[in-house]
Amino acid sequence: MPAPQNATACLALADGTLFYGQGFGATGETVAELVFNTAMTGYQEIMTDPSYAGQVVTFTFPHIGNTGVTAEDDETGTPAAAGMVVKWDPTEPSNWRATGELRGWLAKIGRIGIGGIDTRRLTRAIRQQGAPHVALAHDPSGKFDIEALVAKARGWKGLVGLDLAKDVTCAQSYTWNEKRWAWPEGYAPRTAPGFKVVAVDYGAKRNILRCLASAGCDVTVLPATATAEDVLALNPEGVFLSNGPGDPAATGEYAVPMIKGVLERDLPLFGICLGHQMLALALGAQTRKMSHGHHGANHPVKDLTTGKVEITSMNHGFTVDADTLPKGVSETHVSLFDGTNCGIAVDGRPVFSVQYHPEASPGPQDSYYLFERFSAAMKARRAA
Repeated sequence: MPAPQNATACLALADGTLFYGQGFGATGETVAELVFNTAMTGYQEIMTDPSYAGQVVTFTFPHIGNTGVTAEDDETGTPAAAGMVVKWDPTEPSNWRATGELRGWLAKIGRIGIGGIDTRRLTRAIRQQGAPHVALAHDPSGKFDIEALVAKARGWKGLVGLDLAKDVTCAQSYTWNEKRWAWPEGYAPRTAPGFKVVAVDYGAKRNILRCLASAGCDVTVLPATATAEDVLALNPEGVFLSNGPGDPAATGEYAVPMIKGVLERDLPLFGICLGHQMLALALGAQTRKMSHGHHGANHPVKDLTTGKVEITSMNHGFTVDADTLPKGVSETHVSLFDGTNCGIAVDGRPVFSVQYHPEASPGPQDSYYLFERFSAAMKARRAA
């Protein structure tokens, strides 16, 4: 199928399906897994969320780019998602916080965008067939080697067995004291002494670290490859396991021994997303790849301990298999979309984790209690 005369970008699926549109941002090619995200806001945070490494994101909401970009909303200092697919070409931004526009920002961070796509058709294909492997190309001249693009999509090995945490983690340890954004100050530093927390960075979002700081934590961040000895040498009062990309079983090769070592101490431990999956593996459970995963800001999750329902933000393509949870580990949260596991806790110990992202809080603050629970556990341990 020849490219339309005005097409400057092409999305080629591994099954040979082609989508042509208008390219924006960086030029060139990228190969990745294709997912869709249903969030109506937060496209900049999504594109800079390290959990999206190795993925091109299709946005189901059509108005992408309308609020521009600002450095304050970056979730990491380096690019994360491989590219973006949108229905309409990005418009000029209209927002008082905007310091730039989406097109130029994408070009600056080296990420490809394609607009003018039937995202409903594409989303249906992802839901029915599972997250496909794709090649995304942007060439202002409109010249594409379709056979080569499809071959690259088919040849990409995918996320199963792929450890991406090492690619997105920090290079060295650092401390964090910036709190959550608040009007009118914006981001303010935390100055009061707090609980000593070690956060293991598998691809940590900045807003998670801000939530920890706002909840009374003095945070020291360590790389994903940190050992139990590295963590415990800092004498933490609590340990946090961050979000991140890739196959949890692959990252678990080095993360699980560290977590097992920490679990031998009576320390509060809190995990989010990949950190949740890492904790489950360390406790003896298993994870599995999902068909198309959960990606959006409107996911209802039920807290089985209280009966309450939270509206959550999610981004994961793997899930903890609840049927493999060992004795002494309880399932605490489940997705009301498909019943998959969304939280666990060790019975009688301050060790817990959730699959979703409480720092994003589209509820808007339905899930912030988890950070407060973590702080309360450290407070109780200090008082004991």
